Amino acid sequence: MKRREIAVSIILTFVTCGIYGIYWFIVMTDEMNLSSNKPNPTSGGMAFLFSMLTCGIYSYYWAYTMGDQVDMLKANRGVQSSNTGILYLLLCIFGLSIVTYALLQNELNTMYDSGYGQNYNNGQNY
Repeated sequence: MKRREIAVSIILTFVTCGIYGIYWFIVMTDEMNLSSNKPNPTSGGMAFLFSMLTCGIYSYYWAYTMGDQVDMLKANRGVQSSNTGILYLLLCIFGLSIVTYALLQNELNTMYDSGYGQNYNNGQNY
């Protein structure tokens, strides 16, 4: 797991005309899947491919499931969780996917800062 600066990631996404955003999407998906120990998760690459093949419709499902995983991880840490999946879904529907990415990255950074992702070697286990 790697801590990423949200502002830098957003700027890189705009500067590279979205190419960094694709990388960011894939990596965040993989890190969240590893963090939540979800059985048979959809990899970041496959999630991106499904989003492309369905003209973005799969990205709505992705946003909702990422929000559910955030809620599950918060509950496991004893933190009060809300229905983040609905928030992420609504942001994507209204064309604010970059905000969803930023919020998801913030959750991953919080887990990293609390030591959740630092104790694992070379990104093998989260």
